[in-house]
Amino acid sequence: MADFYELDFFPVHTSKSGDAISIKYQLGNRWSVHVIDGGYTSTADAFAKHIRSNYGTNRINRMIVTHPDKDHAEGLAPLLETFEVEQLWMLRPWQYIDEVMPHFARYTNPDNLRRTLKEAYPYIDRLEQIANRRGIPIFEPFQGAAMGPFTVLAPSRSRYLQLVVESAKTPQQSQASKLSFGLDAFLEAARTFIKAGWGHEKFSDEPTSNENEMSVVQYAHICDRKILLTGDAGRDGLEEAANYAPFVGLHLPGVDLFQVPHHGGRRNLSTALLNRLLGPTLPGLLPAGHERFVAMISSAKEDIVHPRKAVVRGLLHRGAMVRTTEEYAFCLTAGVTPQRPGWGPLGGNVPYPDENED
Repeated sequence: MADFYELDFFPVHTSKSGDAISIKYQLGNRWSVHVIDGGYTSTADAFAKHIRSNYGTNRINRMIVTHPDKDHAEGLAPLLETFEVEQLWMLRPWQYIDEVMPHFARYTNPDNLRRTLKEAYPYIDRLEQIANRRGIPIFEPFQGAAMGPFTVLAPSRSRYLQLVVESAKTPQQSQASKLSFGLDAFLEAARTFIKAGWGHEKFSDEPTSNENEMSVVQYAHICDRKILLTGDAGRDGLEEAANYAPFVGLHLPGVDLFQVPHHGGRRNLSTALLNRLLGPTLPGLLPAGHERFVAMISSAKEDIVHPRKAVVRGLLHRGAMVRTTEEYAFCLTAGVTPQRPGWGPLGGNVPYPDENED
């Protein structure tokens, strides 16, 4: 059978959005299933049914946790319990106690620090417990690791450990983080928009969270398509990935399928970074059918702030066909793929926003 892939972005209908991504691919005479994040527990049953129905299997060859946030990791636990999972790929900060402990002055007992880190990251702690009980091996998705046809471009081990040490999830900062989260939600609801002409882009100067920066950025070249999946990676993570890309044969700019990080958040991208990854701004909007690449966004229709208009503008400036999960799941394919009853064509591109967030 000819090589193929079916890459699915599954909707996570909550006010915070979430990622639930799967891909079935065949290279040579063997096919595999690769699951990247799973949204929330409320997503799990429908996501599991999607995999069983459309891929015709109860086996997941590789399950990848891009980072420990709830909207990515929580929904994987039910799948890990019920599917035949061959490999679990995720980073666990408590595995590196000897390296990080000198940076936590108040801790002298490794077990106490290990317990604190597990409390800070309960969703990956839960996944570890399930994997250990079921005898599922856990692998580290650090830069350079090969996960089937995918190669990890970021994070490097050293940057990941630095992010753990500096994270706002340390005990001293946990209360402040909760208070600022509430303020952020208030500010988001009160945002304003400004009219802007073609080519104008306005991204945030603020960084994304350390947990988002921990995201596994992975690349594969399948069926002559360059696929870049980013999780919720921020600018630092994407720059690290771009710096490493030539070592695995990815010469930027230019990818065919690009996952837009963090549901289309504008703290994760910049004009310079989009230029580096996707190319410079074009003279005008490309006509339908002439788009240069597909930009994939996991964003719920219940999420009133994502994707950001500035991000959609930036993608369209570079010739993107933008796809979101606001209404339904979407599937991108190449090669010979099975027919799916009830699945139709993707339809047209998203409208060009004539304004930026202020």
